[in-house]
Amino acid sequence: MARKLNEQRVIIEFLQSGSYVKVSAFDPVSMVEVSIVGDPASGEAVLKHAVLRKLKYVLEKKSQSQPRGRGTVV
Repeated sequence: MARKLNEQRVIIEFLQSGSYVKVSAFDPVSMVEVSIVGDPASGEAVLKHAVLRKLKYVLEKKSQSQPRGRGTVV
């Protein structure tokens, strides 16, 4: 079972470069970082929502791919 992501502890960075903005999200607990690239006209809230969705997706995938504990019945 995956742990619940505490969005208040996630570090989010916006880096505008010309006609696009790169948004990165870093979870300090799992040490996982993801990035997206988007249109700055989308707005900060939309881009933040998108990068948090991607971070949750990646964390869920990682939790599913980890080997099960010893003695776990599948």
